[in-house]
Amino acid sequence: MSTVDLHYRRLGPAGATPVVILHGLFGSSDNWASIGKELAEPSTPGATALDVLLVDLRDHGRSPHTDATSYPIMAADVHALITSLGLHDVILVGHSMGGKAAMAFAQQWPHLLKQLIVIDISPKEHANNHAHIIHALRTADLSPGQGRKQAEAHIAQHVKEPGVVQFLLKNLYWKEDDRLAWRMNVELLERELPAILAAIGPETVRVPTLFVRGGQSDYIVREDVPAIREQFTNSRVETVPYAGHWVHAQAPDDVIQWIREAAK
Repeated sequence: MSTVDLHYRRLGPAGATPVVILHGLFGSSDNWASIGKELAEPSTPGATALDVLLVDLRDHGRSPHTDATSYPIMAADVHALITSLGLHDVILVGHSMGGKAAMAFAQQWPHLLKQLIVIDISPKEHANNHAHIIHALRTADLSPGQGRKQAEAHIAQHVKEPGVVQFLLKNLYWKEDDRLAWRMNVELLERELPAILAAIGPETVRVPTLFVRGGQSDYIVREDVPAIREQFTNSRVETVPYAGHWVHAQAPDDVIQWIREAAK
């Protein structure tokens, strides 16, 4: 299995407890910038600064575009990064797709982890609720001369949630002076979507694990909890009642507190 060199940003003091954060599908490390900064440079008196790595998973953000992906492959990329930096006793945090990649990492390399924190995703296979997003991304006209306003109008025709539209548009960048492009590898993500929606493997995880679910989200439902506790034998589940799938955006203080507690 060939790995790629993942793009990442490192915040906070080297030698402090390392926190590695993995974003979700269609996202990037930028989605966690404010939380990463608070963990690395605490505004709370007496809070300990942490060594924070905000990672772009393959085919997302500024990491390389590839020709294949799966959770074992994503986990292997993260393992290559962590070992290249000599990190251990890592708090590994993952949201959605990044949460499944983090779970797959814990199955393979539990000895490198202090704690696993999984944000609003369960280990099971998930339904394809992304076809309209993929279609919108694939059919956006990014030819020379087309600007962000035209791309936004097109995406909004297919994606009705304004917050999701803005989330997707963060992936646009000027590839050339007059030409926009997607940072994520849309063609690959469309082809490999079944692997991204798939369940992780059946291996048991004994690493201390916190699952955080949004009370308004259906990515972890109450019926999932017994199976989660059976596979993740040292786990607990916390619910943020008012949050949807993007728990870290809607309840950042709670997520920051849980990460700080894990670092103690």
